[in-house]
Amino acid sequence: MDQAVLVSIQVGLPQERVVDGGKNAEARTWESGIFKFPVSGPVRLGALNLEGDGQADLQNHGGLFRAVLGYSADHYPTWRADLEMPDLGYGAFGENFTIQGLTDETVYLGDVYAVGETLLQVTQPRMPCWKLAARWRIKDLTARVHERNWGGWYHRVMKEGLVEAGQAVRLVERGSSDFSIAFIAALMKQWIDDRGAMRALAAHAALTPRWREVFAERAA
Repeated sequence: MDQAVLVSIQVGLPQERVVDGGKNAEARTWESGIFKFPVSGPVRLGALNLEGDGQADLQNHGGLFRAVLGYSADHYPTWRADLEMPDLGYGAFGENFTIQGLTDETVYLGDVYAVGETLLQVTQPRMPCWKLAARWRIKDLTARVHERNWGGWYHRVMKEGLVEAGQAVRLVERGSSDFSIAFIAALMKQWIDDRGAMRALAAHAALTPRWREVFAERAA
């Protein structure tokens, strides 16, 4: 595989949005940090966030095990064609890091990557919620992302430091080669029934604690 590259970095703080309820419904508000926009130059990555970034729903996003969301730049040509949005820019899926040369199928749980001054470990798939569809006002977008199994993946920060778009994303330690991000996401969605895999993941130190609990419950 050619060297993977961090082609774009996006950040954004939670903002309150208003959804028009239509003719017979009241407008409602919702808060999210899914609106991410590219930044140039060096950006500091701390244990919990990139500088200038944040999440609204800390139960399902953010924290030590979900500090950075990665998404494959390789998926964008397909999405631009399918959505008929040729100008769909990086960060469209709420990701912090848009990475060329890696996909949900080639990234594995526990992989450690060096990016700039930092070290990042892969901790779980990202399972997008309704807010992704609301962000683009495309009713079935979240469902389509799930169908393709292209949600992206989270990292924890093992070493803090500066990162910058254009830098290499270098694999320094391969994690669990049996557990790609795509496989774990499919297992969580119950597309696959593999109790052995669930038990192994329930005991895997790299996996986000809540996911370990879910797999332990299902494997019992």
